[in-house]
Amino acid sequence: MAAENPVESLQEEATCPVCLEYFTAPVSLECGHNFCRACISQCWKGSDTATSCPQCRETVQQGNLRPNRQLANVVEIAKRLSLQAAKGAGRDGVCERHQEALKLFCEEDQTPICVICRESRAHRAHRVVPIEEAAQEYKERIQAHLKTLREEREKLLGLKATGEGNSQEYLRQTQIERQKIVSEVQQLQQFLEEQERLLLAQLEKLDEEIARIQNENVSKLSEQISHLGELISELEGKCQKPASEFLQDIRTTLSRCEKGKFQQPEEISPELEERVSGFCQKTIVLMEILGKFKDTLPSELERKRGEFFGAHRQVNVTLDPDTAHPDLVLSEDRKSVRWADTRQQLPNNPERFDTELCVLGCEGFTSGRHCWEVEVGAGQYWAVGVARESVGRKGEISHSPEGGIWAVERDWWTDQFRALTSPVIPLPLSRVPSRIRVCLDCDRGQVTFIDAGDEAPIFTFPPGSVPGGRIRPWL
Repeated sequence: MAAENPVESLQEEATCPVCLEYFTAPVSLECGHNFCRACISQCWKGSDTATSCPQCRETVQQGNLRPNRQLANVVEIAKRLSLQAAKGAGRDGVCERHQEALKLFCEEDQTPICVICRESRAHRAHRVVPIEEAAQEYKERIQAHLKTLREEREKLLGLKATGEGNSQEYLRQTQIERQKIVSEVQQLQQFLEEQERLLLAQLEKLDEEIARIQNENVSKLSEQISHLGELISELEGKCQKPASEFLQDIRTTLSRCEKGKFQQPEEISPELEERVSGFCQKTIVLMEILGKFKDTLPSELERKRGEFFGAHRQVNVTLDPDTAHPDLVLSEDRKSVRWADTRQQLPNNPERFDTELCVLGCEGFTSGRHCWEVEVGAGQYWAVGVARESVGRKGEISHSPEGGIWAVERDWWTDQFRALTSPVIPLPLSRVPSRIRVCLDCDRGQVTFIDAGDEAPIFTFPPGSVPGGRIRPWL
């Protein structure tokens, strides 16, 4: 039955009934049937006279073969239509050069070929296999790679899940520590406030007792001073009188002099002295406790901070030469960079910084916590931090979070350490850092800078400062 598709019908008409391929040099027999010249010659091989048609079995003469040029033209048209139909259907199953089906695969050139290509000089000496066999072989190889890739993906998914679980556990631990700190500090604050009230109340009582004694002593002394003043004036006046008058009632005068002797004021009682001494001892003990607390707290905080930053994954950063400004020279291992004496002749590719003296790290991070260290040495100017993957590369760019950069720097002109916020924030560091540790927490959107020499904090861009997306080291 003829195919309903006109192209397929034409292909059937252009197909030799012997080889079932397109006619090659078609010839017509007396009976009207057509065959490839080579096919009919092969069928009649060994017969010298009358032969029969392979299709209708009618006897024909070998010498009456007539070339069918019109059929040859139809064959060419059928081949072109077949090629166009294959291309229109999105198939690459036909040789563009010979319009033959791609039935073979050249292993030397790694490309499908047709039977005519196989006999050409380009592929004659090459090893070829049937295309189905090659496809099966390469499918098996691809399946092996797929298995490995799927295993790697499962490992990465497991690492991701483990990392997320660890992060949640760390966050839970930090929350617990936060609650402990708040609770302990509140209890300590309550204790200190209570001690403050008790000690101040005791001090107030001591002040009142000391003031009472002091007031009583002053009153008594003032009274005695006044009495003695009056007695002295009286005696001085008496001494100015004549002897007879002076000696009158001399016994009473002497008695009054003896009674008017000075009386010692009331002293601080031993009980009061003991109370003052006890209070001073309490104060000393309290000061010792507070001193130990102040000495212990920083070291404990340092330990906790060490545990926190220990949770960051240490990474080795290599610099991306395609991003480096032409005035920057990278080392062979791409672990260090220096300012070149002369500008390098480098291609101005889209990734390269062309104005700012910057370079990005090859590594990019989208999740998890990571840290790395940058040796700045005694450099007079440097800037260290992270940047968005999409940070601007051409022309002037803003060294700030608005420009996609989160970093700290040592300024060239002022020799000042600064955080590149907007506006910049001066950093009053106690020492000149020679090695900077950069801690990136992608999940919290936070970047922290540490002096790796003494573990002293330099600056932190708070949680949420760094938005999502791929983040890369930046120098």
